Amino acid sequence: MAETIAFRMNLFPGMAGEYKRRHDAIWPELAALLKEAGVADYSIWLDEETNHLFGVLKRSDDHGMDRLPMEPIVRRWWDMMADIMETEPDNTPVQVPLAKMFHLP
Repeated sequence: MAETIAFRMNLFPGMAGEYKRRHDAIWPELAALLKEAGVADYSIWLDEETNHLFGVLKRSDDHGMDRLPMEPIVRRWWDMMADIMETEPDNTPVQVPLAKMFHLP
């Protein structure tokens, strides 16, 4: 059974167009790696008033998401994104887990 998780990230003001442009051209190798790690049905939504990005994805029970931060292609993607969004000192995106409050299946 798949688990759905959600999280929030912070986009710098004025960077929505660039963020979308970069994701519209996501590297095929990165997309494949996410799928190999058990990630499916992944979407990111923008609250234009706050510049908050909301990520929602499904992951398999045997997912390998915990290994993704060690993958060179993931590190390169994060390095490329660091100029348009809030990151930790190592360029990992700042992510705040979101608690599920309601679900209508």
